[in-house]
Amino acid sequence: GALSSARVAHFCEGTQSYERIEVLDGRMQQIYRHNDRVFTLWPRSRVAVVEERDPRQASLRPVIEPRAEESYELREQGAEHVAGREAQILLLSPRDAYRFAQRLWIDSRSGLVLRADVLGERQQVLESSAFSQVEIDVKPKPKSVLLPMKQLDGYRKVRPSQVPTQLDNEGWVLNSVPPGFQLSSCTRRTLDPVEGGSVSASVLQAVFSDGLTHVSMFVEPIDRARHKKALFTQVGATHTLMQPYGSDWWVTVMGDVPAHTLKQFHQALERRR
Repeated sequence: GALSSARVAHFCEGTQSYERIEVLDGRMQQIYRHNDRVFTLWPRSRVAVVEERDPRQASLRPVIEPRAEESYELREQGAEHVAGREAQILLLSPRDAYRFAQRLWIDSRSGLVLRADVLGERQQVLESSAFSQVEIDVKPKPKSVLLPMKQLDGYRKVRPSQVPTQLDNEGWVLNSVPPGFQLSSCTRRTLDPVEGGSVSASVLQAVFSDGLTHVSMFVEPIDRARHKKALFTQVGATHTLMQPYGSDWWVTVMGDVPAHTLKQFHQALERRR
């Protein structure tokens, strides 16, 4: 029942890569990226999040990794037009109950995903993303990205740090993750202190992938002011599970997967020290 729209631009000039995402409703978020430097602006609250991101996490990474065939059966379903462009339709059906099916409309000329549907157990659409208008081979406009990254007068700048790490180095292990999922990245993120506070917040993030969809797990010390009771939510295809681990830790697991998949991730987590 929710609808969101955005204007997206991505272009390259030599070895330089630029991206601009402007959310056109809700909180009017704006994201600007130059190579691995990303600025996320929240105009209403006048907050700018400035961070360095791993280039491997860029938005134009391959949508389907080859190993996805281990967990999904791929079938072609003909062709249709999306945003005025001819697209080939691919259906990826899960080989087990740990993931959702996905239907993708791939631009016949460029390979760009023009539409993506996440499907439930009865093939109902849980979530759909699509271009309503698309232009390819546009003239690069670096200034449309670089200028907003410089014009931050009146914004409070938040600079989270990201340090690559390993789960076992942090004292954690996952004994048995759902089949097909592999750890793709593990980082420790440190945020600026909340206004009025003096201690930086730190959270461990582990991202798992089955070659098509991703599950993120966040582990942080319990904050009694924020972490009051366990919670499970669903928005479209995205499920989120939040609950304590013992008396000292708070774990959040989220992804476009069935609820029982998130529960297995949480149950697989074990503290070793």
